Order: sequence, then C-alpha cells, then structure tokens
Amino acid sequence: MENKNITVALLLGGASPEREVSKSSAKSVLLALRNLGYKVKPFDPAYGINQPEDERSFFETKDYSEVSPNNYIELINSTRFDDVDIAFNCLHGQWGEDGTIQSLLDLRGIKYTGSGVLGSAVAMNKSFSKIMFNHFDVQTPKWFVVDGKEKNYELIQMKIKKFFGYPCIVKPNGQGSTVGLTVCRGDSEVKESVILALKYCEQALIEEFIEGHELTVGVLNNHSFPPVEIRPESGFYDYESKYTPGKSVYIVPAELPDEILTHLKHQALLAFSAVGAKVYSRIDFRVNKNLESYCLEVNTLPGMTSTSLLPKAAKAEGIEFEELVDRIVKYSLE
Repeated sequence: MENKNITVALLLGGASPEREVSKSSAKSVLLALRNLGYKVKPFDPAYGINQPEDERSFFETKDYSEVSPNNYIELINSTRFDDVDIAFNCLHGQWGEDGTIQSLLDLRGIKYTGSGVLGSAVAMNKSFSKIMFNHFDVQTPKWFVVDGKEKNYELIQMKIKKFFGYPCIVKPNGQGSTVGLTVCRGDSEVKESVILALKYCEQALIEEFIEGHELTVGVLNNHSFPPVEIRPESGFYDYESKYTPGKSVYIVPAELPDEILTHLKHQALLAFSAVGAKVYSRIDFRVNKNLESYCLEVNTLPGMTSTSLLPKAAKAEGIEFEELVDRIVKYSLE
C-alpha cells in the first residue's frame, strides 16, 4: 500500500507527567510522516472528543481543554477513528506506554506502532521487568519495592544497607523520563526520596546504584543498533540532563571495547524479548569500571525527536529520521 493511501492517527500529549515530552516527540514525527506522504490526523486522547481544530493548539504548553485519562475511551470509540489504518503512538508514561491505550486500540481493532498490551505493561513495571531480566540471564542491579502504604522508613533504611548500601536509586516503579527519581546518598534522604517517587506511582523502586558509564541501545525489528554512551554534565542522567540542550554529550558508537559493545547489543535483544516488546524500543544500561553491564529498563516508546537517542543510534547505521519513522509504521502494519 502506498503511503498516500494510509491514514495515521498520531497520538500525543496524554495525561501523564510526561505530557510535554510526548508533544516534542509528536511534533517531529508529524513532520516526518507528512514528508513521507502519509495522511496524518493528530489526536490528544486526554481531550477526548473535544479536539482542537487548529493543529498548532496540540503543541502549546497551555491546555486547550480539560486533561484527563477518563477521556481516552470516548476518543478511541468515536467516529474520528473510523478511517484510521494505524495509530502512531507518541504517548509517554502512564496510560500511553503501560498497555492502557494499547488495549483500547485492540478492542477497536486498530493497529498501532510499538509493543502490545502485555509487553507495554511488563516493560512499564520496572520490578516485573527485572524479574524477567533475571529469568533470561540479563544482569540487572539489585532492587526491592516499597508499597505506597509502607511508612516504616527505618525498615527501608535497613533493607538498603543490607542489600546494597548507599548511594542508591529511588524512583517510581511505573514511570519514565527519570520523573520522580533521586540518587539517595544516606539515611537522611530516604524518606524524602520515597515520598517523591510515590507521588508518581503506587510503588517506589529502590535500586542498587551502579557507578560507571551510562549507555542505551536501540532495537528495531529484532536488530540492535550501536550502543550510545551518554555523558551528562552533572554526572547523572536526570530529567534536566535529558531535556536541556547542552547538558549532556552523546557518543555513538560508545567508546568501549568492541566485545563490550557486542555484548550490550546482545543483552539489549534479550531484554527486548524478555519483556515481550515488539517493533522497536530503547534499552538502558549502566556499565561499571570492570566493564560489567547492568540492564536498567526497556523503553517501549522512546523519545522520537530528531535528536533523541533512538534516532541517533539509527543514524549511526545510515538510517535517517524519516526512514526510521517509515520503518516503524511499516513493521507495525505487518
């Protein structure tokens, strides 16, 4: 089928804390899809059927209408999706990356880019992902989970010191873009770190901190791209380092021995398969001073601006941004 005969619903925004990040991805994808000849209809599911008429309103910081996950159902179930061939999912975080929107699209019989319900849900739950990593021999940092109802911070401190010590990572168990993440350096910081993480999820994940290199590996159609090394100015790849221009340096391929790069590409494919991901993803790693790799998570809907990490990795193999977008659509239609 020629691109001009394919109608793409571009899903963007959403109701998660990663709403603005999603808009940035969608803005780049919209331009690429149009340049490729697709018929594109942008939709923000958080607005429901009350979609803006002016396309520019989708990308403004000020919300056009009330934003709520309750609006997703009425949009997907409306006549607006009657002629849609595929949805390009640029949503990030809860309700867009966790299997929720995928289940609604499945019920409507509409194809969509990326992973299905199960793969999306497992990858979004960091603890479940780690269980699957262990089963498939993908090394991951030690961890434990704190339930939102657990208020015994002394017990949490004791567990940290027993299992791996400080510093450690405290983050929401089901969130992305390092939202709500803290590098916790001692007992005095535990309570505040856990409370912050629990603002974004019902569970907090407390994880061993791996000192060393920050890397990520893109996967497309069961092929892994050259690993990208991330060197944040602050020393840690937090939200500011990710989304503030000039705050991080990216090296692709990473400046590590060839055997380590090959190992990372293999581990990325194992992790991708372990969570049941489909079509494309980005898998994050830490590599310590002994060059041992630790898988952190699988991002089933990674950032898709022209300067995001997956497009950087693809470009290292000669795949420009528009071709990457085109391949994602074609592989998802298959």
